[in-house]
Parts: sequence; structure tokens; C-alpha cells
Amino acid sequence: MPETKPVTGADLIARRLAGAGIRHAFGIPGGEVLALVEAFESAGIAPILAKHENAAGFMAEGAWHATGAPGLLYATLGPGVANAVNVVANAQQDRVPLVFVTGCVDAAEAESYTHQVFDHQALLRPIVKASFRATAQTCEAVVDKALSVALSGRPGPVHIDVPIGVAEGPAQASRQRAPALPLPAAPAEGPALDAARAALAQARRPLIIAGLDIVNQGAAQALTDFARRRGIPVVSSYKAKGALPESDPLALAGAGLSPKADRHLLPLIQAADLVLLAGYDPIEMRINWRNPFADETVVIDLVAEAMQHGMHRSDHLIVGDVAAGLAALDAAPVASGLWPGGEPGRTRAALREAFASDGWGPDLVFETARAAAPPETVITIDSGAHRILLSQIWRTDIPRAILQSTGLCTMGCAVPLALGYKLAAPAAPVIAFVGDAGLEMGLGELATARDLGLPVVIVVLIDQSLALIEMKQRSSQRPNAAVDFSGSDFPAVAQALGGEGRWIDDAATLAAEVEAALACPKFTVLACRIARRAYDGKI
Repeated sequence: MPETKPVTGADLIARRLAGAGIRHAFGIPGGEVLALVEAFESAGIAPILAKHENAAGFMAEGAWHATGAPGLLYATLGPGVANAVNVVANAQQDRVPLVFVTGCVDAAEAESYTHQVFDHQALLRPIVKASFRATAQTCEAVVDKALSVALSGRPGPVHIDVPIGVAEGPAQASRQRAPALPLPAAPAEGPALDAARAALAQARRPLIIAGLDIVNQGAAQALTDFARRRGIPVVSSYKAKGALPESDPLALAGAGLSPKADRHLLPLIQAADLVLLAGYDPIEMRINWRNPFADETVVIDLVAEAMQHGMHRSDHLIVGDVAAGLAALDAAPVASGLWPGGEPGRTRAALREAFASDGWGPDLVFETARAAAPPETVITIDSGAHRILLSQIWRTDIPRAILQSTGLCTMGCAVPLALGYKLAAPAAPVIAFVGDAGLEMGLGELATARDLGLPVVIVVLIDQSLALIEMKQRSSQRPNAAVDFSGSDFPAVAQALGGEGRWIDDAATLAAEVEAALACPKFTVLACRIARRAYDGKI
């Protein structure tokens, strides 16, 4: 009779991850993870080759946004792990459930062998929710714990270190089925909830600030129903844009990094007599959003997980499922005649006027692309001045349609986020917006787009400067240093790497090329030339 291949630790780990709905693993293989890569494929998880582990992690995040299954990143020992540190830190600050599986040498070898060996767990523990080391007896239990931790409360990254001997050798399967993944708990009834309801019933100038917990817990419809039923205007963070459709008159612009937007939004917040923080996580916000409320304003903080962040006070703290919390608060009587002075409507109009374009430049690039793209388009945005402006101009009526790094604000994220999303949701129109420096940081991922056949559209703003940092240099009266650079021929690079590329210098050309790019079977780079200092006065 033919020999039966023993079940390995890698097999058990891969099967448990597949059972959680994961269908893609992103990374770069090395000798220490070959058994894991083989096991992923056998379990129905496609191993995806990126050009850098940092980009692989952002691709995993993009897939999570598209499917709801945790992202899966893998890396070999040593430099593979070290290369991924940025994207793991991003997952921690941006609340991304990322499972990071790494290969390592067996414990006995580590005591007498030093090549590429360092303590992965010691490096990663400050930036993950938990770090585990698999053994032949605990492979499935470790994955179960990792998934539970990654998805509970505010989601985040978890790490599983897998010794070579465990991955390649026989392992002991558990008799227990994988436990159900954690679900958010409804907030407890009691004095805190009663007091919050009473305050809501008495408010005449209430305001909602919605944050990323709304999106992560799937509470967008609950927020929309609550706001419309009670007639309460909503300010959203960048990550929460679209949770209340932005075509709704109650929806105000996204808040986070724009001083120009803050000049309109912060006075409205000061005028509110009650602010409901609905799934609001202040990790997205500038320092001037620290305690932005008037002393007499009542603050209700409805959050997935209590945190001692120090950014603002809470008069009524309600912890638990955000949708269930909104339903509980909605038991309060509905007040009429809110905001008799009409301040929210005037603020909405003033914000739209403030960010209207005045000729060719980044604002008209974004307006033109928005008009040319279908309403359901998903965009990704790299960090830089363009992110601040685009987050005000681009409007969407669906959640998770504007993806960016808002907690860590890291460059080099937009293109791989777009690739991961498009891979997991092939029918979705996807556009990445990136600055020229950000695109140069990760040009290799254009080859990834080619190899995977992913027809994403990449709009790159060409001003040959780190515009946001250059603006900060000038505002602090420092000399211009290390922020300007010469230009790259991005259309030629795109064509050399198997895609399409076009130079763009006006709105009419851009509109036509966006439509063509969305129908193109290859990736397309649209290189929009704008003036240096084009963001002055716009953000």
C-alpha cells in the first residue's frame, strides 16, 4: 500500500487559516517557510508573491477590506521579518486584523547558530496584539488564539512564529473544532446607558463624530438609520467616510488632517451641546483634535474597546458593539427643531466651497477622476499632501471605499492596497492615488500588478517634491533641504513593466484616460503633472 504522508504543522496551520475564510497569503518565500507556502496552496490559500514584505502586508490589508477575512502575511526569518515591521506597525495603528506567519530556526539550533537569527517575538511584541510560537502539539490552538485576538475588540495584528521542524515535521491534530470567531458584545444596560439616553433626549445641537469602529464592526447602516431618524449631522473620520452616504445632507466632510477643514468643523463642534462619538478612534486625528469640545458639551463615547488615549474626555462611556449601542441609545425620545440656527447646513456648504477647484492642479485632478469613475469605485490613497486634499474632495456613499493609512500615515501603501483589493474583488473598479515619491518607493509592485494581471488604475501626482514636508519646512522657516528631486518618466516605466502609461496635463485628457484605463485589461499609470507648491492654500 502507498505510504500516507504525515500531517505536518504547516498543514494544520494552513487548514485552520483557510477555515477562517482566508484565501490569499502575501509575502516572499524563503527556505524556512517553503513548507508553509506548500501547505497554504494545498489548503486553498493562494500564495501571492510580492516584491517586498511591506507591500505584501498592504496587499493583505486590501484583501481584508474586500472580503472581511483577516489578512495573511508570511515572511522568512531574519530580513524577511525585519522588512515587514512597518506594515505590522501600520496594522496595529490602523486596526487591521493581520495574521503574520514567520519561519524560524528550531530552538536547539538557535542556541548555537547565528546566521540571520534574531528574536522575532522580541522585535514584534511592541507592535502586535499578541505573539505566539507554534509547537507540534499546539499548531491549531495557536491559530485559533491568534484569530480570536486579531478580531476581538479593536482588531489588530498577531504574530505566529513557526520553527522549521514544526512546519515540516509531523504534528498532532486537535479533536476540537475551530471555535467561532468573536462577535462584539452589546453594551450593558445600566446607569451609564440611562444617563446617555437622557442627555441625548435633552440635546438641541447634537453632533455625531463617526470613526473606524463603525466600519470595522459593520455598523454603517445602523449609523445611517440613527442619524436620519434623529436628524443629527455626522462628521466622519477619513476611515469612516461613506458610512453615512456622503450624498446625504446630514453628512459633513471627513475630518483628520486638514487645517482648512478644521477651520469649519471645529467651530461647529464647539457649538454642539452634545457630541456622540460613534466608534470614534482618535488615532486618526491631528493633535488639535485633542479635547476639541466646549466645557459644557456633553460627550457620549460609544466605542468597541475602552482605551486610555488621553485625547479627549468622555462624560458617558459605552463599550461594546457599536450598532447595538446606537440601537440602545435610540430608545431615547426624538427631539425636534434641532440646530435652529442652521449651522450644520452652512458648514457643509462652506466646506464644499472651500475645496472647489480653481484651475488645473491636484484638486481638479481629483474632481475629474471622481466624475469619470463609477459611483462604486474603490480608491486607495498614499500619504502626503494629496491625501489630505483628496480625502475632502472624493465623496462616496459606501463604506470601505476610500482606503489609506490614517493611524501610521505611511508612504508606499496605495498601490499594494489597490492590488490586494482588486485581487480579492476582481469586479470592483479600483484607483490608486499616489505622489511621485510614493510611487518611486514601491515601483516593483507594478511588476506584481503585471504578474497577477490586475488592471488597477494608478493616478500619480507629479510635482517632484515631498510637498507636505516642504510646506512644513517653509511654515517653520527652515531652509529647503532633502525634499525636492528630479522627475521620472512614469509612463515609460509602466510600459517597460508590462502596463500602460500616459502623461496628463489637463482635465479633458484625464477624464478620457480614466475611462479608458478602467476598461483596460492591464494596469495603467496616469502621470498628472502639476506645479510645485500646487497644494499651497488648498489643505
